[in-house]
Amino acid sequence: MCWSATADLVAGAAITSVGAACVIRTRRAGDLPLAALPLLLGVHQLVEAQVWHAGGGTGAATMAWAVIALPVLAVWCAASRRAGRRATAFVAVGALTAAFLAHGLATRPVRAEIRGHTMAYIIGLPRAELLIAGYLIATVGALLFSGDRWLTALGVLAGAGALVCWLLWRLEFVSTWCALAAVCSVVLYGWVSRRPAPRPALPEISYRS
Repeated sequence: MCWSATADLVAGAAITSVGAACVIRTRRAGDLPLAALPLLLGVHQLVEAQVWHAGGGTGAATMAWAVIALPVLAVWCAASRRAGRRATAFVAVGALTAAFLAHGLATRPVRAEIRGHTMAYIIGLPRAELLIAGYLIATVGALLFSGDRWLTALGVLAGAGALVCWLLWRLEFVSTWCALAAVCSVVLYGWVSRRPAPRPALPEISYRS
């Protein structure tokens, strides 16, 4: 989320460009889902630009924003980076949280309200505290326990940055989530650029006697 439609458009275009660069530089097929995360974040900002232009409300752009922000990201982040058995718990938490979020979005109206330089999304989900905890475990936790130094640092950045952005948004001062998304996208680009290329498979040699 950004503080205006223009800011969302600029941030969305920049983050999408970083995402495209991440995908192009990806050397391993297994890295592609996480490398493509900036693309999703960029599209998310572009969608919110339309919400700003519409003056908030309950239109299609508002629903699209909520779907991307909640169930899609919950599963995407948890399942994007596999870390052996540790990934199973995060994927399970992400899938369960996403299921509840998707059900909430399907059964409750989503309304966006412009509040100063912030955009508020009102959904009215039951047991919101548990859903937020599951969401953070699936998204930030999966990075912290990935076993990769770059992704662990990204998890710390995402967790700390989310707290700061939430406090600023809560005060209705200014929405800075798009800045956090941009920084995280640059970190992901650094991660993709430093990932080694997969080793070529050795040819099989058979002996006959």
